[in-house]
Amino acid sequence: MLTTERKALIQEVLRRDGRLVAKSFSQELGVSEDTIRRDLRELAADGLLQRVHGGALPASAAVADFAVRELAAVPAKASLGRTAASLIRPGQIVFLDGGTTNVQLARHLPNDLKATIVTHSPSIAVELARHPTVEVEIVGGRLFKHSIVTTGSTSAEAIARIRFDAYVMGVTGLHPDIGATTGDAEEASIKRLISRQSAETIVLATREKLGAASAYSIVPLADVTTLVVEAEATPSDLQPFQSTGLTILRS
Repeated sequence: MLTTERKALIQEVLRRDGRLVAKSFSQELGVSEDTIRRDLRELAADGLLQRVHGGALPASAAVADFAVRELAAVPAKASLGRTAASLIRPGQIVFLDGGTTNVQLARHLPNDLKATIVTHSPSIAVELARHPTVEVEIVGGRLFKHSIVTTGSTSAEAIARIRFDAYVMGVTGLHPDIGATTGDAEEASIKRLISRQSAETIVLATREKLGAASAYSIVPLADVTTLVVEAEATPSDLQPFQSTGLTILRS
């Protein structure tokens, strides 16, 4: 089998099974495990999968710059935002993460909602400036331009002083074994801190994020309380998550 054929088969297995074990796959093809590991390294370098110990997982497609992501899957994100907005209760203190889906959540908060939204996203803060009754607290720090959020020690110190009723976390991948992931180590650290400070953690996920993984772990799936997914998510998309105790809401 040619290298290109092996790589195409690797990607087909990842789409079908959601994971690939290098040892068993090499035995199926009758090639060395080193050959398969080389294929995985090259595919990972091209951003086509995420390598893990012993094999690979599907790579998240949600890694483009903020401006590109703003134009992607807008109806789905609006639906997710509308559903998630209904989870925020009067009087709560909620941390709203950055991201294009959470911008949609901010747009769909009821006009009469009285709550406090804390965010490290200038985009979220500007969106909520139009809201008549929501109080907005902005966390400062160094701007991470890819996600348009602040990070660093200044952000961490401010976040550590607050206890949140809920955290709406942005992720680039959510995998039943790996958990919530993102593409930047410092951003993952800030997200992990916010989750620890929160009574519950809510994740909004378009279909391409389900079963996918990025390089940096945020929290295990057990730390996620509620998952909001697209109405078009299939039973096979959701089956790996249904035995974990997660509350799953369709938008």
